[in-house]
Amino acid sequence: MTAQRQITLLMGVLNGARYLPAQLQSIAEQTDRNWHLICSDDGSTDGSTDNVDAFAGRHPGQVTQIRGPGTGFAANYLHMIRSLPEAPGLIAFSDQDDIWMADKLARARAALDRFGDRPALYCARRWVWVPSLDRRRATTAPQAPLGFRNALIENIAFGHTIVLNPAAALVACRAAQQTGDIFAHDWWLYLLITGIGGKVLFDAGPPCLLYRQHGANALGAGQGMRAQFRRKKAVLGGALADRFTLNQAAMDGIRDMLTDEARTALDRFEVARASRTAPRLAALSTLGPYRQSRLATLGFWGAAGLGRI
Repeated sequence: MTAQRQITLLMGVLNGARYLPAQLQSIAEQTDRNWHLICSDDGSTDGSTDNVDAFAGRHPGQVTQIRGPGTGFAANYLHMIRSLPEAPGLIAFSDQDDIWMADKLARARAALDRFGDRPALYCARRWVWVPSLDRRRATTAPQAPLGFRNALIENIAFGHTIVLNPAAALVACRAAQQTGDIFAHDWWLYLLITGIGGKVLFDAGPPCLLYRQHGANALGAGQGMRAQFRRKKAVLGGALADRFTLNQAAMDGIRDMLTDEARTALDRFEVARASRTAPRLAALSTLGPYRQSRLATLGFWGAAGLGRI
């Protein structure tokens, strides 16, 4: 195995002992075996570290366990990104409670190989999986273009499907040094790579992993009327506005890395958010942020009209 071709896997861990064995086994069964796993434990008290140690014993030289900052999942992943070497190779992200399809890493490597020195982010579809009901639902591929005006108001890059090529990993490492609190590392990466003019590649092929749904999911992918009600209630309570504020601050911190177009969009979005209703809607109309579906975009405009962005 050569370091140049190695894929470094970044996994945030916190009290995942119940689910870690299945996830770790799915990593061991990857057809692409040139990987190194870094697990950042954020303060587990349930034996998670023992699980990782045992896995490391079965895969000598391929597993490193470090201590996380203890301030939440987003900070834990950002901590790992900041700690990447000066010449990172391919970087993939892993949750602690999923199950990967055996060709997950191989598909990502093959897709990214053609981008050379241009920063590129790979992401993919997933199975939303409810083990207790043995139910799976495949997520859909994006229908609208992937770009910064989409990233301003929506994340389409699911963190546990993301793989960065070396150029994108280097950009992420440098940007992380200038970044404070973020809402989520995957949304931050989508904003970053589109903001610098990099390429985002969404694999519309078969889902690459089983996204386990359970009561302790950091975010989850709830469906149905009850989940929709909870999301709308959260928006009215200011949750969406809080996320936009964190994203805005993170991008402001790396303005020098963004394209002129992205900086202009960022400024217009900030002005629109701070404006009264009529000027806000007019400014947003000029900017043209969008989500991947008409219904989701309509939901954003409803929040904007109510001043909840």
